[in-house]
Amino acid sequence: MAVRRIMLTIAYDGTAYCGWQLQPGARSIEGELNRAVSSLTGRETRVTGASRTDSGVHAMGNVAVFDTESMIPGEKFAFALNQRLPEDIRIVSSRETALDFHPRKADCIKTYRYSIMSARIEDPLRRLYTHFCYYPLNAEDMREAAKLLVGVHDFTSYANPDSQVLLEGGSAVREIYSIDIEWEHDRESPKKRGYYGLITVTIRGSGFLYNMVRIIVGTLLRVGTGLYPPSHVSEITEAKDRQAAGPTAPARGLCLMSLDYDDTKGGNAS
Repeated sequence: MAVRRIMLTIAYDGTAYCGWQLQPGARSIEGELNRAVSSLTGRETRVTGASRTDSGVHAMGNVAVFDTESMIPGEKFAFALNQRLPEDIRIVSSRETALDFHPRKADCIKTYRYSIMSARIEDPLRRLYTHFCYYPLNAEDMREAAKLLVGVHDFTSYANPDSQVLLEGGSAVREIYSIDIEWEHDRESPKKRGYYGLITVTIRGSGFLYNMVRIIVGTLLRVGTGLYPPSHVSEITEAKDRQAAGPTAPARGLCLMSLDYDDTKGGNAS
């Protein structure tokens, strides 16, 4: 029988997992998918994921592929696998793709969304999916600062020093296509410095370094609270020093929204 490559688009709540990647003695998204696919096909199978999200990070559109000789139609794998997966992981769609398609090597547009809840008191119903900030935030200043990060830059200041790319002497140059900041404010703060409410930061780019999105958000939060003027972001970027940027924002506010591939190369996941 001929080998086929099946592409999965996956959504998950990352709260209960150590992250995407297999780790000894811990539950991972990759491990659950391997178990479900192996059970369905009757052969031990390992998936190859596009983005190795960290512990606590969520996804609406991560991508993985696996090879199989099963005759199940490509679009039917989603329904069959969902019956074998825990309720916090779902296959949104599945289809057959080209045998040479690799989700990490193919060019794509990656979209991440980070959610921040600015309020006097934390909302317990949002605690797993937003980062709580008890300071009012100035979203306009955050937008002004974000504009300075769009384009091609060396993002060393916004990367975890333990990033494999940096440890191996690779380039920290990346391109950010857009950063959109949406603001649903409730009321003006007493200090007139900003507003309370829900802020979502949506970042689209060609690729990201380890913790890059969360460090960018941590830096924008310092702008939003008035600790940095918006223009200081340019100085942080030019420093090429992780110590110059803000803290790494918590994982729970981050969601991988989509990976959009060029369909001519066999990998459109949108």
